[in-house]
Amino acid sequence: MKNAIDFYFDFSSPYAYFASMEIDELAKKHGLSVHWHPILLGAIFKKTGAKPLLQTPLKGDYAHHDLERIARKKRLPFTLPVNFPFAALAACRAFYWIRREDDNLAISFAKNIFKAGYQMRLDISDPKTVIDLSSALGLDSGRIEPALSSETIKEELRNEVSLAEQRGVFGSPFFIFEDEPFWGHDRMATLDEWLSHKGW
Repeated sequence: MKNAIDFYFDFSSPYAYFASMEIDELAKKHGLSVHWHPILLGAIFKKTGAKPLLQTPLKGDYAHHDLERIARKKRLPFTLPVNFPFAALAACRAFYWIRREDDNLAISFAKNIFKAGYQMRLDISDPKTVIDLSSALGLDSGRIEPALSSETIKEELRNEVSLAEQRGVFGSPFFIFEDEPFWGHDRMATLDEWLSHKGW
């Protein structure tokens, strides 16, 4: 989107949790909006051959240490959700259904999902948790529950994952501004600088 940062993420990515707490402020600093895209990295990993970072020998140990270090620096609560690692199917589907109703509400929902999982250690892979968090925003749980199994919403999520892959997204969080890609929470500072200098 023009004048917007595309923010691709998987709810099962702890680094995306930190990014979700910062990306709107970074965009606001530069007079931009953020287009949020929850995706399922598992589908993309089949192409790249990658596997979840925290399950990778040596890298996983480092990532655990790094995540706790970031949390201390940012002064944010941090824990891993119950049943981690997980597939965030219900949360992704709910997000795209809510976005059809109200884009800002969908973003609030996404942030609440991250907070529920990474601050409160709730099982955010559980459809019941997803429905409860939707209801807390004033949405009708009787409408959300069937939306999670809606073929239209399933197709929308598949299309988002496919488009992300076509755009070169292979990890989470991943940011794109005017076709310029930035991968990882640690690249947010680079993205900030890029926006300040209009590239280099």
